[in-house]
Amino acid sequence: MMKTINNIIELVGWEAIKLLIGLIGVLVVVVVNALVLTWAERKVSGHMQRRIGPKEVGPCGMLQPIADTIKLIAKELLTPQNVERPLYFLAPVIVFIPVMVSFVVIPFDAYLQVKDINVGILVILAFSSLSVLSTLLAGWGSNNKYSLIGSVRSVAQNIAYEIPLLLALLAVVLMTNSLSLRDIVESQKGLWYIVSQPIAFLVFFIAGVAETNRTPFDLPEAESELVAGFHTEYSGMRFALFFLAEYTNIFIICAITTTFFLGGYHGPILPGFVWFFGKTYLLVFVILWFRWTFPRVRFDQLLNFSWKLLIPVSLLNLIVTGGILKL
Repeated sequence: MMKTINNIIELVGWEAIKLLIGLIGVLVVVVVNALVLTWAERKVSGHMQRRIGPKEVGPCGMLQPIADTIKLIAKELLTPQNVERPLYFLAPVIVFIPVMVSFVVIPFDAYLQVKDINVGILVILAFSSLSVLSTLLAGWGSNNKYSLIGSVRSVAQNIAYEIPLLLALLAVVLMTNSLSLRDIVESQKGLWYIVSQPIAFLVFFIAGVAETNRTPFDLPEAESELVAGFHTEYSGMRFALFFLAEYTNIFIICAITTTFFLGGYHGPILPGFVWFFGKTYLLVFVILWFRWTFPRVRFDQLLNFSWKLLIPVSLLNLIVTGGILKL
């Protein structure tokens, strides 16, 4: 048995096997994280509105997400007439790719990272643009006016908020002189960048909320006017993939915020991964909190907030940071 395993390792290569194990682990984390966040959002919203939230399926309703998953898997996959079939079927698949790639390069602990790439943040930002493409394909391919309006809104929103998001990260990159996520975390052993870059932290977190289409920036899927926006015509597991990607993107934005501004896995006494997930889920709670605190903004307000406020502020912060470092 051991000889067979050694032969397989020699044939495939140990690095490839480690990468495969890491990808399987990432897939498990993605699914479990989505289940936990769907339950958490219902419970948080319930208590904020003086309700109980899920309570029937399992203790405190903890098995409700599993019941919902079984329901979505069992549902018939309905395809409306006159849709652009290649685009319609491709969109749910594309939306899941950046989710998997992002998890590969995020350092959850000093020894818990699938692959350390020296341009890790560039990989995440490059693949995240596929999310916008999948939204556009879903809206255009659905042959539905509400879906199309939702997808056009999403493209305009993502273009507007990607700029301040990138400028906020550049300030930290200038200070660390590295694009590796591990190097950025290690440079915060003494002082977290939220202290030296509070403006960049606020700009990045606000832009991240907008990038994930969460309230008060959930214009692409505004239920009151667009039914469900770009995924109106999707059902069953096709809808579940969009749903899974949305909650995973929330986690990824919070994980990047933790990595860049909150010291990543650094913390006293407890293991590194406990600190990392603790900080990340605290930020996730803040995003869930936003949903039941702020009203949805108008679309012109959403774009003006980015172009007229966030971009000038983040650009000024970057110039000041560069000037201080040069001096």
